[in-house]
Amino acid sequence: MAVPKRKSSHARKNTRRSNVWKLDAPALMKCPQCGEFKTPHRVCGSCGYYKGREVIKKEA
Repeated sequence: MAVPKRKSSHARKNTRRSNVWKLDAPALMKCPQCGEFKTPHRVCGSCGYYKGREVIKKEA
């Protein structure tokens, strides 16, 4: 069984783990109906449209 010969330092351990926790910015696109930004493949929160048809009734 592979066992480390020496203790790995905190700095070496933390640099190895540093890239795992970075968050990506959410992908946004403009809604073709109202022009607000929304996440792709989701119903628009402001107008309620998805793929050119009304899915959720929203008041103007």
